[in-house]
Amino acid sequence: MTSTPEAGTLPRVQPDELEAYRRELTGYCYRMLGSGFEAEDAVQDTMLRAWRSADRFEGRASVRSWLYRIATNVCMDMLRGRKRRARPMELGPPSPPDEGHLGGMLPEHLWVSPIPDARVFPEDGDPAEIAVARDTVRLAFVTALQHLPARQRAVLILCEVLRWPAAETAELLDTSVAAVNSALQRARATLAALPDTDRPRKVTADQASLLARYVNAFERYDMASLVTLLHEDAVQSMPPFAMWLAGARNITAWMVRPGPSECRGSRLVPVTANGCPGYGQYRRDPAGGYKAWALQVLEVSGDRIAEMHFFLDAENLFPIFGLPAHLPA
Repeated sequence: MTSTPEAGTLPRVQPDELEAYRRELTGYCYRMLGSGFEAEDAVQDTMLRAWRSADRFEGRASVRSWLYRIATNVCMDMLRGRKRRARPMELGPPSPPDEGHLGGMLPEHLWVSPIPDARVFPEDGDPAEIAVARDTVRLAFVTALQHLPARQRAVLILCEVLRWPAAETAELLDTSVAAVNSALQRARATLAALPDTDRPRKVTADQASLLARYVNAFERYDMASLVTLLHEDAVQSMPPFAMWLAGARNITAWMVRPGPSECRGSRLVPVTANGCPGYGQYRRDPAGGYKAWALQVLEVSGDRIAEMHFFLDAENLFPIFGLPAHLPA
């Protein structure tokens, strides 16, 4: 940051103290906003506001609470008057594996976008705590949060995800403990009423063998092998298109249609996104090598893949995942 304090002032909080909270604030803002891009913007705005007011920080609250108060206000401002973000599965029924149903692309602000694990989890965090935290950034959970009004969303994240006491949450939100408990009860009821398809599935800890077989089948474009790795009721989405597919047979039938079959011969580069395995997918480039095509995020349930989300905004997503735009032949 280039801002500096006014002459003659000495901030009580130094920039490195603020930066220490960047990742957890990014995770908080991502859950609030449903967009990796917007979460980064919100945290940057939070840091800037905090730095500009650092000389007025009196230490009556912890630096962490102070930053969360600023971040909450930033997110509330960003959410005011806008529609909730969603996944294609929340926008309409599944389509048959026919390219005629693809439709037009949706604007970015309508769909939940992925975020790299490295942006929201600490490098040296407790593995058990990180394993629990992964469930709270999964696409289905973040999408479910978008059904809540902003204030209920903040209360649920602070109390249920981050385990803040109700009294501390009430202080942050300038409200009463009773109001926090009431908002939390309403938020829980709303999430409990959502269809099962809008909730995260149980995740298997050891996925290495399954993922290795997935990469092998996808890169060889062997649909006979790929279909055996999917749950019978697996789903596939392709944001920013609203079209989505239900059923392993429909998914593999779609992949061999003229347009999707251009993915034949792709290369996959592993990433982690939203607490899940993922891949940067590169399609063959007629000019040579392979060009960025999609950011895949997979949900694994039991011993098979339950969900496949192919985010096609490679130009914007690949840089934040540290993926190059092109691979050599």
